[in-house]
Amino acid sequence: MKKSFLIFLLFFAVSAFGQTRLGPKGGGVDGDPAKTEKDSLPAIDLYKIISVKNDTTFLDTTLTVLKDYKFNYLRKDNFELLPFSNTGQTYNSLSLRKDYSRAFSEFGARARHFNFMEVEDINYYYVPTPWTQLYFKTVPEQGQQLDAFFTVSTSENLNMFIAYKGTRALGKYQHILTSSGNLRMGFSYNSKNKRYHAKGHFVSQDLLNEENGGLDSLAIGQYIAKEPEFEDRSVLSVNFQNAESTLYGKRFFLDHEYEITNIADSTNKLTIGHKFDYSYKKFVYTQTTAENDIFGESFVSGQIKDITRLETLFNEASVNYSNSLLGDLSFRAGHTNYNYGYNSVFIKPGDTIGNRLSGDLLHVGASYKKQIGGFSVEGDARLNLADDFSGNYIEASASYEFDPDNSIRFGVNQNSTAPNFNFLLHQSSYINYNWQNDFDNEVAQRVFGDFRSEKIVNLYASLSQIENYTYFSTNEDTLVKPFQAGDQVRYLKLKAEKEFDFGLFGSYNTIMYQNVLEGVGVLNLPEFTTRNSLYYKDYWFDEALYLQTGFTFKYFTKYQMNAYDPVLAEFYVQNSQELGGFPVVDFFFNAKVDKARIFFKLEHLNDLIDGNNNFTAPGYPYTDFLVRFGLVWDLFL
Repeated sequence: MKKSFLIFLLFFAVSAFGQTRLGPKGGGVDGDPAKTEKDSLPAIDLYKIISVKNDTTFLDTTLTVLKDYKFNYLRKDNFELLPFSNTGQTYNSLSLRKDYSRAFSEFGARARHFNFMEVEDINYYYVPTPWTQLYFKTVPEQGQQLDAFFTVSTSENLNMFIAYKGTRALGKYQHILTSSGNLRMGFSYNSKNKRYHAKGHFVSQDLLNEENGGLDSLAIGQYIAKEPEFEDRSVLSVNFQNAESTLYGKRFFLDHEYEITNIADSTNKLTIGHKFDYSYKKFVYTQTTAENDIFGESFVSGQIKDITRLETLFNEASVNYSNSLLGDLSFRAGHTNYNYGYNSVFIKPGDTIGNRLSGDLLHVGASYKKQIGGFSVEGDARLNLADDFSGNYIEASASYEFDPDNSIRFGVNQNSTAPNFNFLLHQSSYINYNWQNDFDNEVAQRVFGDFRSEKIVNLYASLSQIENYTYFSTNEDTLVKPFQAGDQVRYLKLKAEKEFDFGLFGSYNTIMYQNVLEGVGVLNLPEFTTRNSLYYKDYWFDEALYLQTGFTFKYFTKYQMNAYDPVLAEFYVQNSQELGGFPVVDFFFNAKVDKARIFFKLEHLNDLIDGNNNFTAPGYPYTDFLVRFGLVWDLFL
């Protein structure tokens, strides 16, 4: 990763002097009139951000409370997540995280994937001038986190970008150091005749965590009792200090298409497209001495090194037709070669556990989009043509925009997919963590509705039903194993958001209600989760500085919180401890000066008043009071 960062610096130096300014002049980056045409920058809405699905937004350099919610390790709003004590560790989930648009199994170690950047996490850009964004934030102890990004459009037709996100944090407890790196670089290209369009990227990622198994039984009692001598968290004893887990990944991705019809024909458009995705993932768990009292018997007493690999090669061709009367139609056909597994075969009396799940998978798919009156109708479907990894999904939705500030969307999802690979096959030096299962496909249906109104409220509702729900839990020996529910799981989710503006004061409020109608004990979630911010906002120093300062309150009700298993890097269901039900109050002071947004926060402020003995997962303490600061700075050349 050090070499990758040097490449980033070299790319920055060369490209910064190689771009001709594109687009119209006049209008500052925030839309303010420029003094002269010579030193002005293009308007901010010319700096375009394009998703892999070609949804386009533009750069937003404003300061809002929503930017405060996203100023974290993931750089996403983590309202439905509960972070572990150290930056770069995993998150416990306060809601069901399920992808209903999936028809093929995922790699395991899902607890380590929160910061793993998938295809849909990579954006593409069009910028009239070179744009650099720097993100920096402090960590709990000895380290920092940085995300440095640079993009340049060398012409009207070609854009390139490169970015590196790195984090290193020691943490306040014993043996929980984290070190991660996410390198991504890519391009987008449009031919001069506007017939050929391409975008692609390369990513290389390594996410390392030291693992300590959580506090041991003695330390848990000391932590819960809030004994003053243990306010120095580094003296609390942990289960072990000899393990690490690392998730590695590399990916090459290309999406391109060519238009066959005449560009001047605005009625009909016919294109052919192709997607290519080569992905490699590896999860490594190492431990110098086996912890048999926790994980059960092992084949070796020390130098444990479990390595799990998945390699996929995906190709998909498509024919896309657009007609002003019929709408947008797309037909797809594709092939996936997959190779998952290990380098050894596990043999035990009366049973043999294989080492490989590999093969070839064909699929077909189609999508449709049409504006019918005031409604926008969309549909998407895929079907796997295979017996080993049969699967499918179908999505249908309709939306209606009453005006720019009020809209409604509703739809249904259905998908059938085999459980993740680590449910089907897993090998480890720990005997208990060896299995090969022939689980049935998970079959899920969901109906949802989404109403958005800036003046009234944003509402989201969904009802999900899952058959053959697959999960990890403990067996009669209290050791973690994969299971598949015999009965269906039904789950209701309601979420509301509303911002109030009172001039110099504002308030942003989010509340989520969840009810597991069927499947309690298999799917455990808090009934209520709420987050409320009250803040003051104003311009200072002759409007040179804009600030927002106030308090954020977050609370979720008690529930039987999932536990964490470091060998698998997975959360598992437990029904013996009820945790949660504690408030967290943060104070923030955020300011915007020119293109720099500065963030200062006192996290878990109420810890100073009544102490902290709360948990993120059984045995894993919640974060104590912290002083955090950082910035997001956009630079334009």
